[in-house]
Amino acid sequence: MPRYDDSDRLRHMFDCARTAVEFCAGKTRGDLDGDNMLVLALARLLEIIGEAATRVSPEFRDQHLAIEWQPIIAARTA
Repeated sequence: MPRYDDSDRLRHMFDCARTAVEFCAGKTRGDLDGDNMLVLALARLLEIIGEAATRVSPEFRDQHLAIEWQPIIAARTA
């Protein structure tokens, strides 16, 4: 099994966040309400971001307290 480090996890989080922003570009709330595929894609991206956040080392999280890790992690089950 490959071994990942914090930079891999953070890059994964960033890539998913960027994809979510791209998916939402030019969309309105009405678009979101009417597009179940978009809703599911965004939910999945948030799950991936939250899961990756759980795997960031405690040492890194302790060094970056300005980041609200718990809400990010909690988003994977919301």
